[in-house]
Amino acid sequence: MTGTVPLPGQPRGAVVSGAATERAVNVLAPNASPMTLDGTNTWIVAEPDSPLAVVIDPGPLDESHLRAVIATAERAGKRVALTLLTHGHADHAEGAHRFAELTGTRVRALDPALRLGDEGLAAGDVITTGGLELRVVPTPGHTADSLSFHLPADRAVLTGDTVLGRGTTLVAHPDGRLGDYLDSLRRLRSLTVDDGVHTVLPGHGPVLDDAQGAVEFYLAHRAHRLAQVETAVEDGCRTAAEVVARVYADVDRSLWPAAELSTRAQLDYLGEHGLI
Repeated sequence: MTGTVPLPGQPRGAVVSGAATERAVNVLAPNASPMTLDGTNTWIVAEPDSPLAVVIDPGPLDESHLRAVIATAERAGKRVALTLLTHGHADHAEGAHRFAELTGTRVRALDPALRLGDEGLAAGDVITTGGLELRVVPTPGHTADSLSFHLPADRAVLTGDTVLGRGTTLVAHPDGRLGDYLDSLRRLRSLTVDDGVHTVLPGHGPVLDDAQGAVEFYLAHRAHRLAQVETAVEDGCRTAAEVVARVYADVDRSLWPAAELSTRAQLDYLGEHGLI
């Protein structure tokens, strides 16, 4: 993350464990920090009348949290049948293998190194566990392996770290690339325009009830930051650290290392497009 500014997406206030839509329940991991906001949102997704559930991003390797996720599903009369990952960062994926041990499930992810079992995830895949329809949407940029999951029945999208419930996310250079990230935001915007998605179920922060507003804000924010970085270079800033000190002067210094990763991605983007 590179900041904690409010979004125009009508966030639902405090982040709590509990139902967010008819099919999605959040279990908040106890790993709050400047980089993870209130903690990682672990999502349990299932059809209301199905005994089977899918868990997205088990979160950190925290035994009590992993068992709380299982217990939450069981209280709803459901068994965890599949584990999915939005991307490989530890706050989302570190606990996945232990969670798979506890539940006897496969782990599906874009990155083969994160999988347990033969099946991965790819653009166009549709998860149908327990009658659920969950569509895989490639959203690289934050990381190369970032995915989102479209939940059509709830007009919702689970975005991992691509769109947060509060603030903006980092482009984790060199794995993350700004051009990819902008394309991913446009892909999410098309879901809001063409497929009626109105709810963002993020990997961190509160649920957003104006998905299009949130994505439009992200695109505008990126364009504004990119222009600031370009101006900083034109005015003599020569290193990413110098650009951060100027462009991110209003951001908490504890977030400057993350801002520097995004700045390096922005500098690469500007160079690739002949703008600096």
